[in-house]
Amino acid sequence: MGTVKTFTIRRDSHQEITLEKPGKYLVELVGPGAEATITGVWDARGTDDVSVEVVIHHKAPNTLANTTMHGVGRDKATVRFVGRIIIDPECGNSNSFLTERVLLLSDTATAETVPDLEILTDDVKCSHAASVSRIPEEQIFYLQSRGIERSTAEDMIVEGFLAL
Repeated sequence: MGTVKTFTIRRDSHQEITLEKPGKYLVELVGPGAEATITGVWDARGTDDVSVEVVIHHKAPNTLANTTMHGVGRDKATVRFVGRIIIDPECGNSNSFLTERVLLLSDTATAETVPDLEILTDDVKCSHAASVSRIPEEQIFYLQSRGIERSTAEDMIVEGFLAL
């Protein structure tokens, strides 16, 4: 996958990071009061192979990170999210949240979500959530019962899913 793109957030700074390409990313919170909001959205089609690895490393106390990655797998595409939160010793009062969600739209698309936590101190709030799912038929049925064609209904649901 090549090199790692690194973002360093210093004391009392807030950075919004949008991940736009597959790859490896490192977000370092190096000063007290550092905050990061990390988002990524991918719509994989054909034989696309979208692999994203993100490490959120809390190296100072009183830090905050919210990470949300959403992907859609169509056709024969592959979507893989690996997210890791590391909170170093002596970095109490840190908060970090990781969400990885993938919506599969074909039987031949594949997905993998791998959330990981490495918490080396106390007094933190840290969580992760991961899911791989399909569009529930009830949602499609509801929109079709209002006169919307199936393909348009799917497009509407996907658009809402990818809107972060």
